[in-house]
Amino acid sequence: TKDGGGSGFRELVRNSRTGVLSAQVVAVVSNHDKGGVAQIAALYGVPFVHFPGPYTAEEYRRIVAEVGAEWVALSGWLKLVLGLDPRTTINIHPGPLPRFGGKGMYGKFVHEAVVKAFQGGERELTSAVSMHFVTPVYDEGPVFFRYPVIVEDGDDGAALQERVNKVEHGWQSYVTNLVVTQQISWDGHSKASLKVPAGWQFL
Repeated sequence: TKDGGGSGFRELVRNSRTGVLSAQVVAVVSNHDKGGVAQIAALYGVPFVHFPGPYTAEEYRRIVAEVGAEWVALSGWLKLVLGLDPRTTINIHPGPLPRFGGKGMYGKFVHEAVVKAFQGGERELTSAVSMHFVTPVYDEGPVFFRYPVIVEDGDDGAALQERVNKVEHGWQSYVTNLVVTQQISWDGHSKASLKVPAGWQFL
């Protein structure tokens, strides 16, 4: 955000330096020039790119080429991404997909919708941290990681968000590492081509 955020990015950087994530974070991109992401980038010495638009395929490809990135992780990026390789672009989503995904379903709106459904009688409903490959349609690419998160009586969106964020921060780097080491992959076209490690229990 323009005055906060960036916690997922911070965890990726930290874990790239402990060996949990076997990759170098070559740059971070934000549409806010002085927000939390810019501050964290300065703290850890990661090159920062301010990207105010236009959000076209050509611009996305230009930035990725200029920073020399082989993989793209969307962690808090809310704009529709176009033109990037769907085999090497991933996203983390703070709710169950596909039901609680799509345009406008991000952040607090996801948590509030899940809580509303739970309070409306869907007592078996859980939220989730989901990770998926990115295609030109919001949250449409194949999901390769689902970690259920309990919804409890008395929850509001903020309480559920706190619980979901803990799971995100704990798992994002580990699962991202499985992608960049190609233990999780797909062909970029067919969801049926998705490959995950043997015994993978997070689908």
